Amino acid sequence: MALPPQLKAIQHHLRTAQEHEKREPVVAYYCRLYAMQTGMKLDSKTPECRKFLVKLMDQLEMMKKELSDNESISQEIVGNAHVENYAIKMFLYADNEDRSGRFHKNMIKSFYTSSLLFDVLTVFGELSEENIQHRKYAKWKAAYIHNCLKNGETPQPGPIGMEGEAYDDEFGAEGGGPSQAPYDPPQSQPSFHGHPSNQPPASNFSNIQIPPGSHAPANTPADIPHPEAQPVKPVPVPRAMPVVDPSLLNKTQEGDLRLTPEDFTRAQKYCKYAGSALQYEDVGTAVQNLQKALKLLTTGKE
Repeated sequence: MALPPQLKAIQHHLRTAQEHEKREPVVAYYCRLYAMQTGMKLDSKTPECRKFLVKLMDQLEMMKKELSDNESISQEIVGNAHVENYAIKMFLYADNEDRSGRFHKNMIKSFYTSSLLFDVLTVFGELSEENIQHRKYAKWKAAYIHNCLKNGETPQPGPIGMEGEAYDDEFGAEGGGPSQAPYDPPQSQPSFHGHPSNQPPASNFSNIQIPPGSHAPANTPADIPHPEAQPVKPVPVPRAMPVVDPSLLNKTQEGDLRLTPEDFTRAQKYCKYAGSALQYEDVGTAVQNLQKALKLLTTGKE
């Protein structure tokens, strides 16, 4: 069924869902959920839109039944962690390619798709300030590099000193919605092979904090070869031992500490994030989140 023009703003999110249908059904589910919720706000009254959205609801119900034994669907907090980790991995892959001066369609696609997935995260609540900045930067980078390559120019790697206002002035004034972004993503899937061995500096674009050396591990959720590329055997990525805070070892809860329900919820969230990170063999992120949970449970502070 064709997408009604009134719902054009959700077309790329639906395309992302379709692309992830088989290899990341959880991501596909939440992309469609975002599209349905956004579509209802855009136009749920005209017959063509209502018909389209009802069909989308049916599709979501079917997916929910098929994935009923998946915690990322049955527990919202796990789903949030899953989609957020996936979006950040895709963003960091594109950012490392960019900083290493490797400009190609897959990295543009990764930047743009990560910006769409940060949109999708709003189904779980308001975005963190960090993710708002990630979304803005990814959308701007995708458009900037795409336009440079289209015009035969060599893009400048990294943040290149752009401020948030420049992004808003350049694209935001034209509507800024996903459907109006100046970049139309290619159909090819991003390839996560060929990670840079050099360590990129921490980003200084607005408030984005990217730890040095962060990149998608060998076993990423979108680790498929480029259609033109020869089959590549996965190469183990050397891992640095994560730093563990020695003060947390053998730590017990402090005397009269009383934890609030919110504290327990936050601690549970950190543990879920850690579990999701381990699905991608991201030991550093797992350790970092477990340490946050342990510190919160033993001191009541983050």
